[in-house]
Amino acid sequence: MTDKTYHIRRAALEDVPAIIALIGEAADWLQKTKHTDQWAKPWPDRDARDARISQGIVDGLTWMVTDNGTLVATITRREQGSGILWTPAELRQPAVYVSRLIVRRDRARCGVGAALIDWAGLHGIEEWGARWIRVDVWTTNDGLHRYYKGLGFTHLRTLEFENAWDYPSGALFQKPTTEIDRASAARFKVTDEGSAAAGETLAAP
Repeated sequence: MTDKTYHIRRAALEDVPAIIALIGEAADWLQKTKHTDQWAKPWPDRDARDARISQGIVDGLTWMVTDNGTLVATITRREQGSGILWTPAELRQPAVYVSRLIVRRDRARCGVGAALIDWAGLHGIEEWGARWIRVDVWTTNDGLHRYYKGLGFTHLRTLEFENAWDYPSGALFQKPTTEIDRASAARFKVTDEGSAAAGETLAAP
């Protein structure tokens, strides 16, 4: 990890193709190197996946990370978790729920993903007193499970569904916000909220 600073802004609807391109790049890499079916096809289908991405943007929950005008990563963070995944007792606890965290492959070893998790946790503390960072992870992606454990997350449980495709991201992890690295979270400078910056390269490679 380096101490490089990146720009981060709220996503705009014109960012949807770039986010989908990042998903495609990540899915290709996962299938070739990690032998997992994560994102191999849109869940539950393409229209629903794209609508979910757009809704996260409209709700102001999705963020784009850039470096000198080049897209580096995206993350979605929210205050409320899904009642399908989390228990009523868990949902009563202030938390930040992280999803769709994707870093382009040529930046994957720069610590951007871990720093974004810290950034999301810090803003969850500041905005609604979050005590936990929570994430639901693709059930069959053991490598990603190890990644989150390496960042200090605890595996709570893996949900089982009658049909695995009903909800393929059922491995639940959480980490106390007291354990975030504030220096890592400070690697992002918020700029140009609400719209894509002029001249920004939006398409992932």
